[in-house]
Amino acid sequence: MKGFRTAVALASLAFGLLAGCNDYNNSIQYNTGPQVANISPTGVAAGEADFLLTVSGSGVGGAFQTSSAIQWNGKKLNTTFVDALTLTAMIPASFVATPNHALVNVLTPQSGNGNNGLSNTKAFLTFGAANPVPTLTEVMPNSAPACGTNCANASVTITVTGSNFLLASNNGGTQVTFADKLTPNQQATALTIKSLSSTSIQAVIPGQYLANDDTGVVLLINPPNVPGGGQCPDANCVKLAGGGPSQNSINFTIGNGAPAAAVAEETPAISQDGRYVAYASQQNQVNQILLKDTCVGAADGCSTSLRVVSASSEGTAGNADSHNAVITPEGRYVAFSSAATNLVEGAPKGRQVYVHDTCIGTANSCKPATTLISADPDGALNGTESILPSISASGRFVAFVAVTPGAPAKTGAAAKTKAQSSPNSGLRQVFVRDTCLGVANCTPKTTRISLVPGDASEEGTKPAGPAISGQARQIALADGKTATVFTPTVAVDDRVFLAIPKEE
Repeated sequence: MKGFRTAVALASLAFGLLAGCNDYNNSIQYNTGPQVANISPTGVAAGEADFLLTVSGSGVGGAFQTSSAIQWNGKKLNTTFVDALTLTAMIPASFVATPNHALVNVLTPQSGNGNNGLSNTKAFLTFGAANPVPTLTEVMPNSAPACGTNCANASVTITVTGSNFLLASNNGGTQVTFADKLTPNQQATALTIKSLSSTSIQAVIPGQYLANDDTGVVLLINPPNVPGGGQCPDANCVKLAGGGPSQNSINFTIGNGAPAAAVAEETPAISQDGRYVAYASQQNQVNQILLKDTCVGAADGCSTSLRVVSASSEGTAGNADSHNAVITPEGRYVAFSSAATNLVEGAPKGRQVYVHDTCIGTANSCKPATTLISADPDGALNGTESILPSISASGRFVAFVAVTPGAPAKTGAAAKTKAQSSPNSGLRQVFVRDTCLGVANCTPKTTRISLVPGDASEEGTKPAGPAISGQARQIALADGKTATVFTPTVAVDDRVFLAIPKEE
């Protein structure tokens, strides 16, 4: 990634060269043309046929002109002027025949001394074969004694077996991470690797993580196959570059293991590259959702950081417990359920589902914001509590469970009627919220996908949440005995009101 950024910087300087010198006897100046907000697509798979590239302006530096031209690595393309903020050009297949990265900018001819008419540059990535997701089979040993205060030489070498391990790629090989359950500041630590093959890895757990009775979690992460290395900047890259964490993890017992009461009853969420981890942790006696930047796979100079994401758009932490964090692949959007009343103005009472935009990977103009997801202008969510969110890769769609509590059990003569006496007479409904994130001319809406009588499962266990696919084309529901996957083509019946809309 460092080499890629260097290339971008050098190219940007090259685009800003002028004939003549300034008072400091150099010929470098800032770009003076209309600036680019984004390009679409941001990348394609190598071998793609001719495709249309769209360049959108930000309005900064003026509007595009009919004379404006899209440039690809400094070469002018045959450009179509659509409007003051939109240009298009057809990219030939020869430009993306092999994995590489290109620089896209716009040249708008300008007159006058010191005006070069150049915009900022955007990177376009041409991807090779996607890296696989690793499979984790076994960790040996899977336990170690607690070393107390004598941990200097107490490190343990573990052997991790499985498949789809990467010895190396343009972005590094498979990583082994270790996270304990009692100290959240040690989330997702990348372990030192002693040996690595396609099916076996030897890695070292430092003694400092083995001091107390605890339970650690071992996870594998394959890096994305990003041209030039580094992390994925957007969902399109995540889809084409592959990689990501193993589907399962394996516990590592330290001493007698973590006391049961100290282990959270919910699973942390991790970004696809393993860099960002969202999890629940008590802060000042309130359960908050925290996001840890571990700097795993980041460029030199990255510093680990921790932020509260169960917070309002102004940064005020929630005033009641939050749970069940889920995260988009690049780590930007975190969805969660919270009983807090201060996350958005006019929040409904009881637990509700929210999405927090962390602005990770965006320009400095982006401001972190929290949005209420369990909202329905038609009133279907009135009187309910919303829990267990699942979020699509882009952050646009969020599925969740809405619970309408039933009436308390009755006694005496009324108890003779089962319907009257049941404490499970409410409803459990699964909804999907289309936030319209990233889509123009779209109206946010909430759609009911299924409805099940009762506010608890038949056996009294905790209800399972829905799982939405990365592209929001399918949703899976479980009732404790069976699981159903709905797609846009399934028939609608009395319990399925509408199939999932396709991500645009």
